[in-house]
Amino acid sequence: MENQESIAKQAYSKMAQLCSRSEQCSSDIRKKIIAFDLDNDIVDDIIEELKAEKYLNDERYIKAYVADKFRINKWGRIKMRHYLRMKGLPEDVIKNELDEIDEEKYKTVLIKTMKTKAKTVKKKNRYEKMGQIIRFAQTRGFEPELIHRYMNLVLE
Repeated sequence: MENQESIAKQAYSKMAQLCSRSEQCSSDIRKKIIAFDLDNDIVDDIIEELKAEKYLNDERYIKAYVADKFRINKWGRIKMRHYLRMKGLPEDVIKNELDEIDEEKYKTVLIKTMKTKAKTVKKKNRYEKMGQIIRFAQTRGFEPELIHRYMNLVLE
């Protein structure tokens, strides 16, 4: 039992260090703590302690994730929602953060992404070119209805 306590302290301090360097979500931290081969109760206690000490905050993680993936990676809402769901984060918090994205900026990023892709498409046929641009924008996680709405602006 003594050994479990020292391993738990070690796990806590490593996770606290990790969380202080970059935003983490509780499911990722849980996986890392489980690797220390601790009982589930101890894992839960460590996570609760990290939350109490403000090292771990899923809402803050989602806010940072959405901001980074939108600003840096130019991802759409669908792709971000998918990755956040895979981490087992609360759906209502994900929805709130995705709704916070400024509509004008979102539209601008989508159109710019589509125009950049349009310049690289070698197809001569308008429909083949549109198809490639649509598929590209969808892999970036943008909503099909928005892609189609702004397609004419891209192919002018």
